[in-house]
Amino acid sequence: MKVAEQCEVCVPFFARLREASARLLMLDYDGTLAPFTPDRMRAFPYRDIPELLSKIMGAANTRVVLISGRSARELLFLSGVHPQPEIWGSHGAERLFADGRYEVDAPDAEHRLALQSARRAFISDGLGERIETKPGAIAIHWRGLTPSQQRATEAEVRRIGGPLVEQRGLELLAFDGGLELRAPGKNKGDAVRTILAEASRNVAAAYLGDDRTDENAFHAIKGRGLAVLVRPERRPTIADTWLRPPDELLHFLREWLQACGAER
Repeated sequence: MKVAEQCEVCVPFFARLREASARLLMLDYDGTLAPFTPDRMRAFPYRDIPELLSKIMGAANTRVVLISGRSARELLFLSGVHPQPEIWGSHGAERLFADGRYEVDAPDAEHRLALQSARRAFISDGLGERIETKPGAIAIHWRGLTPSQQRATEAEVRRIGGPLVEQRGLELLAFDGGLELRAPGKNKGDAVRTILAEASRNVAAAYLGDDRTDENAFHAIKGRGLAVLVRPERRPTIADTWLRPPDELLHFLREWLQACGAER
């Protein structure tokens, strides 16, 4: 069954997409376009995703934007989408344009020093192999550990990060598979609002994401486009509809192509 036939809100959306003069597809990466994996540098997209997104960018005349908690340049290696799409990394702190231009919203000196102190403490505590350092943030990943190891790792991250949240103004953000200590700043919703502000008012837009960090993006697109939760199990969300990856996600992207008059 086609996505448009099983999803009530998708029917009018694809009808609008068919007639739109401007189209915008924004997507999270991990958990949305790619399955989670213990080795985060081998989190490649589901089969056919790169080809479909490349066709949507070209034949379907759509602006495609990846918005991820990862660093922007990691996605150049992992996504496999050609030509390079626009990428917002580090929850919106980085912007890598399709033409290669790069912008970053760096943290101020106080927050930068606090993050450096946290990184040293994490390494000293034996968490060095689980650290991902990003502009304005440090993520600690525990995917692949046993439940007891995950609980112990989370406790250590909170023990080290808690005082820096209270005393230095950092934020501790949960994501699917870890915790991120970050300087206050942009989130995925800010990225979506900026992208929508650059688009025409009649743009047909959608945002697809899977975890709690994507709720900011769902809020930002409300009233302007379609918010789609993509994950194997439904969870509480403000998204307009839910798709199970990979099959329903692939159907949605193929429907996008067909609505724009492009062949798969």
